[in-house]
Amino acid sequence: MSLILENIAKQITLSPEEQALLLSKIEVKKFKAKTILQQSGTVCKNSYFVYSGILRSFSINDNIVEHIMSFACSGWWISDMYSLLSQKPGNLFIEVLEDAEVVILSKENQEILYREIPKLERFFRILIENSLVANQERLMDNLSLSAEERFEKFQAKYQDLQYKIPQKQIASFIGVTPEFFSKMKSRILKK
Repeated sequence: MSLILENIAKQITLSPEEQALLLSKIEVKKFKAKTILQQSGTVCKNSYFVYSGILRSFSINDNIVEHIMSFACSGWWISDMYSLLSQKPGNLFIEVLEDAEVVILSKENQEILYREIPKLERFFRILIENSLVANQERLMDNLSLSAEERFEKFQAKYQDLQYKIPQKQIASFIGVTPEFFSKMKSRILKK
């Protein structure tokens, strides 16, 4: 339980009583790889905090091509933000890529915590702001950087993740085909 409290403590300070209330409103579960936590077309009811393992969010277009939006490793939060905030059906799947232990915070309990511990609203506002900044930066990168530069940014942000997930998922994340990614990686290794 300390990892989630450490994560929150980076932004706000909770009293022991507030920590206890928070811990009473979350659920910790273990999931096997390939488990789908959120289905596209459904309303997102939860935020997920990763203790261990790897999760990803992605969409599938009409041509059955996956577009990876984000990865979440230990210490990261993940959700379908559009659906969670609007309570409308979303377009994202959230999948467990590597066996994971995950904290589940329901939208309902999050609202209760906002009322009972108002400073948690500040914490989640900061998370949402950081998510908005990261998404805007990624959009700008996709418009202005080469695939090789986007891969370098991926490596810097996710460090060891490139060794734990399939290459086709990295290709999807940086916006190239697996074939192009393979050729690009070969060029990089020859340098």
